[in-house]
Amino acid sequence: MPEPTDKEAHFTSSEVLRDIVIGMADGLTVPFALAAGISGAIDSIHIIVIAGLAEIAAGAIAMGLGGYLAARTYEVHYSNERKRELYEIDHLNGTERQETKEIFEAYGIHGAVVEELVNALAKDKDNWADFMMRYELGLEKPDPTRAVISAITIGGSYIVGGFIPLSSYMLLSDVKQALIWSIISTLTALGIFGSVKGRLTGVAPFKSALQTMFVGGLAAAVAYEIAHLIAH
Repeated sequence: MPEPTDKEAHFTSSEVLRDIVIGMADGLTVPFALAAGISGAIDSIHIIVIAGLAEIAAGAIAMGLGGYLAARTYEVHYSNERKRELYEIDHLNGTERQETKEIFEAYGIHGAVVEELVNALAKDKDNWADFMMRYELGLEKPDPTRAVISAITIGGSYIVGGFIPLSSYMLLSDVKQALIWSIISTLTALGIFGSVKGRLTGVAPFKSALQTMFVGGLAAAVAYEIAHLIAH
């Protein structure tokens, strides 16, 4: 019993980590670019803060909903594929046995041992279907709470990330000073976030930090220049 529990916990935590990365990456970049862009066109802190808060709210909802729908789509896909596997076990048993043999043979298992393994699986069609879902289709059984957790994690991460570039505008009264501090705080956060993401995903932390900072900085610079040109 402890082994399956550990495996499921590992799978869930990796999915949550992915959601945090998605939410934080967009939360840091999009509001940062928006605030910088508006700063290039107007001198009103009040408008920048209102626009930034509106964007954070809309972005968090959109990203969270996207995460929810993605998880629900996977659940439906998994359910439909499992029904197909059960149908094949009942109505195309010989074909399903051959497919199962081929899976074992791909792992270097041959002869009578394969027959014994297939016969053992065939005694319980639910276990057999689960086996085929994982090893034939590469699909893991979804956590029924995954959709809600994904929505909350992505949306919450987006909000946390979004307030970093916007905080200087909420604390300072001068647009130019707020923009400078927003650039410093956001690029620092992007660097830290990129480094941590690199360590967790196996990419060189320094390289990941530079890539993340470059993308965020480029988006903000382009938005600022476009808004500045339009306004002037």
